[in-house]
Amino acid sequence: MTGKRTSERWLFAMLAASAVVVSACSGAVDPEKLPGVYRNADGGQIELSADGTFSATGVTTGEGADPVDFSGSWDYEDPGTSSDFVYLGVEDGGLGKIGGIQLYVDDQDTLHFRSDPDGPVTQELNKTS
Repeated sequence: MTGKRTSERWLFAMLAASAVVVSACSGAVDPEKLPGVYRNADGGQIELSADGTFSATGVTTGEGADPVDFSGSWDYEDPGTSSDFVYLGVEDGGLGKIGGIQLYVDDQDTLHFRSDPDGPVTQELNKTS
């Protein structure tokens, strides 16, 4: 009986410690600090304006896709059960459609696209201003 209790306590302690580590890794994002210019090494750029509009230049939104320019409105989403993201409501540009795209929020200074939410990052952008 003692061995079983000890292993149950150990398991509980490990789960509790894991939860603390995971919660420490996912820092809260302040949506009011998101506006600014984000760039990547390939010249792609997204500017999130404080008025809720955005412009994207030379951005690759999907794996194997060509860089495109587009613009519209943005809104920060915190679903609580999955990754935080910036919803880009595309109104004009080279995507060939009007719709929306999710731009995932890693932290206050890093955003990225993924064509598949569980797939690889297709383009990462870092805040410059």
